[in-house]
Amino acid sequence: MEQHATTHHVNKLSFILLILSLAFPSSSFELRPSVADSTFLHRNDTAISDFRVLNRRALFQCPDLNPYLQINVTTQGDLSDEQFITVNVSGVLVPSDGDWVAMVSPSFSNVTTCLGSEAYYLQTGDTSILPLLCHYPVKAKYVTSDPSYLSCENQKCQKYGNNGDCEVRTCAGSLSFHVVNIRTNIDFVFFAGGFSTPCILTKSDVPLKFSNPNSPLHGHLSSIDSTATSMRLTWVSGDKEPQQVQYGDGKSQTSEVATFSAADMCSEFRLGSVVVPSPAKDFGWHDPGYIHTAVMSGLQPSSTFNFKYGSDAVGWSAEIQFRTPPAGGSDELKFLVFGDMGKAPLDSSAEHYIQPGSISVIKGMTEEVENGNVDSIFHIGDISYATGFLVEWDYFLNLITPLASKVSYMTAIGNHERDYSDSGSWYTGPDSGGECGVPYETYFPMPTPAKDKPWYSIEQGSVHFTVISTEHDWTEKSEQYEWMKTDMASVDRSKTPWLVFTGHRPMYSSLGADDQFLETVEPLLLNNKVDLVLFGHVHNYERTCSIYKSECLAMPEKDKNGIDTYDNTNYTAPVQAIVGMAGFSLDKFPDDAPSWSLVRISEFGYVRAHATKDELKLEFVNSDTKNVDDSFIITKK
Repeated sequence: MEQHATTHHVNKLSFILLILSLAFPSSSFELRPSVADSTFLHRNDTAISDFRVLNRRALFQCPDLNPYLQINVTTQGDLSDEQFITVNVSGVLVPSDGDWVAMVSPSFSNVTTCLGSEAYYLQTGDTSILPLLCHYPVKAKYVTSDPSYLSCENQKCQKYGNNGDCEVRTCAGSLSFHVVNIRTNIDFVFFAGGFSTPCILTKSDVPLKFSNPNSPLHGHLSSIDSTATSMRLTWVSGDKEPQQVQYGDGKSQTSEVATFSAADMCSEFRLGSVVVPSPAKDFGWHDPGYIHTAVMSGLQPSSTFNFKYGSDAVGWSAEIQFRTPPAGGSDELKFLVFGDMGKAPLDSSAEHYIQPGSISVIKGMTEEVENGNVDSIFHIGDISYATGFLVEWDYFLNLITPLASKVSYMTAIGNHERDYSDSGSWYTGPDSGGECGVPYETYFPMPTPAKDKPWYSIEQGSVHFTVISTEHDWTEKSEQYEWMKTDMASVDRSKTPWLVFTGHRPMYSSLGADDQFLETVEPLLLNNKVDLVLFGHVHNYERTCSIYKSECLAMPEKDKNGIDTYDNTNYTAPVQAIVGMAGFSLDKFPDDAPSWSLVRISEFGYVRAHATKDELKLEFVNSDTKNVDDSFIITKK
């Protein structure tokens, strides 16, 4: 990150950042930190790479009079729904390691400078000297990704002398970009000067368009109740007309259609009398198309069915086989659970927010699903990390389709989906980039009581899941608090002996947590004999003893296989675990961990769980090695 060169600039932005820090006190994992910590941590959370702050950089027209310069794309006709394309840069007189290519969409986006937008971007934590790049690229790559570029191995003579000798030679390079159907046309722009001091050299002559921008895509499943006789399918299309899902033996349901606009994004931060637009409302906006949802009814629990979705007008998806979860009260459930996954590029490009572990985690979980080892999935917050850069939702949905189209994909809301100042979120940091839960709730409709009340419960097999929003008011006498109390008190433990409580921000972490959240909600867990508590937000894996008020009320014992076993026959307190290691850059543990922290692992992975009536077993699977790095069992006799 660039630092300021003058005392005047430091003082000016320090004052503004002080206001911003007071308004936005949250961070990546620490809750309600000091102003100084908030500024530092928020910079770290939102401005890790030069590319991530590209649209706060000065932009110049390159002083390059090169008449040979070209950029073109190798593709067979219009773009398909997903493909890798080759972008060729040629006619370069002097290759530089600062040369790069950006993929921009829509093609008419303004990639010139925007002088008047300083206050828009300070909220993201970057304090670079402005002016600004107006529209955020979808992704970008340095041309040095082609190893032959700097050495000019691919050269061409552009001008011959009278004696036949070459007087002007130029160089070329080729890059591969992974493209998914984002419905809007795409341009490629060739820049010099690196990400820090970009200037435009040239851009592609003709925008690329998708052969079918209305294609039905990214179908993903969720449960609507505990009977497992109905499943909701949600998908994306560029067409607003209702479509259908066809399933089973000739059944069909017509979709309900929703969308959202830039006007639905939050923009309530104020500098004096000036309203500061959020990234989602301004430079990060991208049209989401239309989100279709339909409920497939008349299903049977723990059974397989086929479906396809779309219409004759826009086309149909491939036929997909999916499995319903077991009904609540049945004997057995196999599920995966994790948080903070996000996405990463498949083409090694630079993007706004990259979660490096997500690819290996998704690959590992896809193998689990394909092997029939999974009934359902729970992703507990920090879903896509789009954080106001809306096109990244399309890339995330594309990435999870092999999982989420085949089993129930249940979610909880996190800070990077919901939080923004003056928006009704409990924590007032800018972590959602102005999305304020709108894209999340549209893409992932859960069985919640109402809009912007993203808490719910569901029973699958022998487990009752109570899923809360840590980003909404959970204090005593709040609506969510009363719901938590009522929901957990109503559980029939003869039907679902296991009560699992889950949300995003943790109660216990070696890296710190919100004491008020702990003091307010933890007594409900003990009073209702919650067996297991699962959180994310902190980007590692950590497991406690049977804990209450920061004290171990019981410790596990080793079984004959050496696995930690908690005996809940005589209940003492819940076991709590953080499972936020599914994608975001990992958090390291302190050297002096508290005594209640029994296991600490800072590796990418996911948790695999198996519940019967008598036993709840969980395994942390390292997605890089496929090894089980931790396992524990909770029993009831």
